[in-house]
Amino acid sequence: MDMYPGSGGAEAKILTRRADGIGWLTINQPEKRNAISLAMWDAIAAAADDFAADPDVRVVVLHGAGGKAFASGADISEFDKVRANSDAQVEYGRRSAQARKKLEAMDKPLIAMIQGFCIGGGYATALIADLRIASTDSRFGIPAARLGIAYGYESLMRLTALAGPAIAKEILFTGRQLDAAEALAFGLVNRVVPPEQLEETTIGLAQQIARNAPLSIRASKAAIDQIAGDPALRDQAAIEALNRACFDSQDYAEGRSAFTEKRPPNFTGR
Repeated sequence: MDMYPGSGGAEAKILTRRADGIGWLTINQPEKRNAISLAMWDAIAAAADDFAADPDVRVVVLHGAGGKAFASGADISEFDKVRANSDAQVEYGRRSAQARKKLEAMDKPLIAMIQGFCIGGGYATALIADLRIASTDSRFGIPAARLGIAYGYESLMRLTALAGPAIAKEILFTGRQLDAAEALAFGLVNRVVPPEQLEETTIGLAQQIARNAPLSIRASKAAIDQIAGDPALRDQAAIEALNRACFDSQDYAEGRSAFTEKRPPNFTGR
């Protein structure tokens, strides 16, 4: 288990570990429903860099400790210090956005394993994930309108892409919490399972992904993100380069051989 002391306090608030091709990133502040402080955002950025550089990590699972919350958003107790005015908010936004961009830039599938509260900035973080697996006791909400703040534009883009503008407006205008069944119906999560099956289901999905060809997954992730994202940011040449890398790879030869020999392939990401 790796700890990032800069995440605050004697007990590390951001933890990582690696097992069977899966990188685990744990938000570890259950006494505050895993509210994320500014220092914790910095630690998340560092953890994402570590996973991105590790070829043995094929997929990353992000989750909250304690079973009561994935993340309940920003740590409001430090708002007077780090978000007291618009200038402070600019710096806060820069550092938290950097962490989210680091998670996006891993070029590896990111799964959010959600149990309990997934609120505000916590759901903005879950929105970055490629897949979201939730337990039946999860709760979702974006209380920006109840705090007098605005939700980030990129997070709103992701929310609207998932749920559509009408549902996104209902969530933002009311600030109410949704249960797991509503979240599934609105397309905010991929699956909902009983709490006792959450980790097993997530590990099974992560292992299935980890067995597949990393270059193929990277190409698919990049292309789908561009299709679903801002059209102005699309780069067809970059997608074509990723596609060509697949066909020129050792993994493509391994995939063909494994198919012919009727055996599971052993992909290396090269």
